[in-house]
Amino acid sequence: MTAILKRELYSYFISPVGYIFITVFLLVSGAIFTFTNIQGNAADISFYFMCIIFSFIVLIPLLTMRSLSEERKTKTEQMLLTSPVSLTGMIFAKFLAAFVLFCSTMLVSCLNFYVLYRYAETPGQTNSAVLIGNIISIVLIGAAFIAIGMFISAMTEDQLTAAVVSIATLLFLLLSGTFSAAIGNTIVRYVLDFVSIFSRFSAFTYGIFDISSVIYYASIVVIFLFLTIRIYEMRRWQ
Repeated sequence: MTAILKRELYSYFISPVGYIFITVFLLVSGAIFTFTNIQGNAADISFYFMCIIFSFIVLIPLLTMRSLSEERKTKTEQMLLTSPVSLTGMIFAKFLAAFVLFCSTMLVSCLNFYVLYRYAETPGQTNSAVLIGNIISIVLIGAAFIAIGMFISAMTEDQLTAAVVSIATLLFLLLSGTFSAAIGNTIVRYVLDFVSIFSRFSAFTYGIFDISSVIYYASIVVIFLFLTIRIYEMRRWQ
């Protein structure tokens, strides 16, 4: 598993994918932070994080679109299927590699908040609990999106298809809570509210550590990694 993790991390930097992801993430986060906080000297970071979440609709598929589809396209997945590493270890190593790259880039982008605390005219208005809560929620949502993107990548050998389907799926999961308000059917409305990733983000924006939301995001990661493993188990026996 460690060998696959190292291989995956290395692969992000022998292709343009890792560099593009890091560059676009930092440029987008920097631009959003500049327009929402620096120019207006605003200490409220809620809108910044809201924009970051929606940027993940494109950024995360960029990170995951080739994670498994590339293996299938280049026929190297057969080597993985017959390797001594378990399927669970293989899939988790790939997930962990993408998650490490995501978190590392996110950590660098947090330098924005040093600027806010250090140079804002009213730094006291920035609540540390709210900041930490938002960062935790961003990490959890990122992990959930990576797991979903990997599952979609496992189902196709075309990277573009994986990216487009991932973007559409993530967009639906973010906006489903908004759509539910216009649905008359109680059951459908409840289902849309339940699967809404964005609606569970609100508690963290107030600095509240919502354990039910943490369990929800963790469950998404577990479920989609489990489904990805099942896909490869079926291929192993074909």
